[in-house]
Amino acid sequence: QVHLVESGGDSVQSGGSLRLSCTVSGYTGSHNYMGWFRQIPGKERVMVAGIYTACLLTYYADSVKGRFTISRDNTQKVALQMNDLKAEDTSVYYCALASGRWTFIPHQAEFKYWGQGTQVTISS
Repeated sequence: QVHLVESGGDSVQSGGSLRLSCTVSGYTGSHNYMGWFRQIPGKERVMVAGIYTACLLTYYADSVKGRFTISRDNTQKVALQMNDLKAEDTSVYYCALASGRWTFIPHQAEFKYWGQGTQVTISS
C-alpha cells in the first residue's frame, strides 16, 4: 500500500520561507509524477508544482513561479522550497503521486495517492 507523508508546514510571516517535504512508502514503480497541491476553503484544489522522475516535466502555477521550487531525489522523496511567502499562500498543502510513465503533466484525476496535508499559514 502506498503512503505519502508531508512535513514542514508552519506559521511564518509574509516574506518568509518554508520547505515542505513528502516521503513516499510502498511504491514499487520506477517512474511517477509527483505534485504539490493546495486547497483554500471554498475553492478547488489546484496543483502549484509538479515534477516527474529524473526531475523532468516540472510544472509551476503562475501564482508561485519564481518563488517556489520543487525538487526530488528519487521516487520516494519530493520537496517544495517556498520563498517570499505571501498571505495568499496560506493553505493546506498536499503531496500527491501519479504512478507510471508520463510525457505530459497529469490531470489531477490521475493522482491516485495523496498525503494527509500540512498546514501553511502566512501572516502579514
